[in-house]
Amino acid sequence: MSEKNHDTMNVEGGAHVKMWTQGVPVEDGAKEQLRKTAKMPFIFHHIAVMPDVHVGKGSTIGSVIPTLQAVIPAAVGVDIGCGMIAAKTTLQASDLPDNLSGVRSAIERAVPHGKSPGRHDRGAWDRPPDNADAAWGKLHEGFKRITDKYPHLQKTNNRMHLGTLGTGNHFVEVCLDEEQSVWFMLHSGSRGVGNAIGTHFIELARRDMQQWMINLPDRDLAYFPEGTQHFDDYVEAVEWAQNFARLNREVMMQNVIAAVRKAIPKSFESHIEAVNCHHNYVNREHHFGRDVLVTRKGAVSARKGELGIIPGSMGARSYIVRGLGNEDSFHSCSHGAGRTMSRTEARKRFTVEEHRAATAGVECRKDKEVIDETPAAYKDIDAVMNAQRDLVEVVHTLKQVVCVKG
Repeated sequence: MSEKNHDTMNVEGGAHVKMWTQGVPVEDGAKEQLRKTAKMPFIFHHIAVMPDVHVGKGSTIGSVIPTLQAVIPAAVGVDIGCGMIAAKTTLQASDLPDNLSGVRSAIERAVPHGKSPGRHDRGAWDRPPDNADAAWGKLHEGFKRITDKYPHLQKTNNRMHLGTLGTGNHFVEVCLDEEQSVWFMLHSGSRGVGNAIGTHFIELARRDMQQWMINLPDRDLAYFPEGTQHFDDYVEAVEWAQNFARLNREVMMQNVIAAVRKAIPKSFESHIEAVNCHHNYVNREHHFGRDVLVTRKGAVSARKGELGIIPGSMGARSYIVRGLGNEDSFHSCSHGAGRTMSRTEARKRFTVEEHRAATAGVECRKDKEVIDETPAAYKDIDAVMNAQRDLVEVVHTLKQVVCVKG
């Protein structure tokens, strides 16, 4: 085996693609998406691919895309700023009650999550708590600047979603580390307003391509060139949505901790070690001697010494990691295990009984509505971690005992 821990896919007429995927499956559709993205004329140096790579909208999830003087809105996606936050506490496993259903119920009451059919949105606040209002105070001026130019975005459920979880693969967990210390960890992003911003600018980019008669290998690779008004507006809006996402996670974490304080008898401290990181975002960075825009679509920044979070599935381990600063990966690592199949296929393939067995020992939902999130729908997190051993080092290994999903 070669010393390097990645393979290179050469793309005729495009940038090459470095892939940290040894020992993990990569679907043909993902490789084809990577080839198309690599042929875009503004890709800088190469594309880096993480071991959790799988097919996404336009660009693959689990890829790091460096660009010169252009940005692809669909590569960032519509869950702008989606990411993770984790906090260690002074609690030990022995401090938790034997039956964790009360802890789970307390978290579910403290954090709006999911949605129900019809007009009622159970995933939004009826009245935001004080900490959500305080967070919105840091955001409202920037939102006004954006909506002055794009008034329809005012109609989004922005303020009422700040401090809420959402659906799909978003979650709140109580975990134990290798020393039986208790952690809280959650996964969410910019919610409805981020979706609206992403969707709007993806459509604007498509229209620009049509107007300028630019042929693309995929319509979702539509882009904004730097120096255009839409480029400037998008960068402003995406940075705002990323701030919303970070604050959203902070508010939820505060409310989770407060809820657990009421649900268990022992007092505790938290945020002994804490990290809050995006994994769907774009950022201005310096690599290989150039200032570039780096889009991480399902990837985490892993600069030397920087802490990050790589979650597994509902039934698998998660990891607090420290970046090794690997330049070939543009200082990046994976954002999770990565799906091996679509949600639709998972619902067809697995049963509630199989899901219950896969999540044994975890206080969580075990019904047909979460079958698409069952552990078998994801790659083996151990194989994923081994494939990126030159990108990060493991600081803590976490195993969930409570999982709340929308």
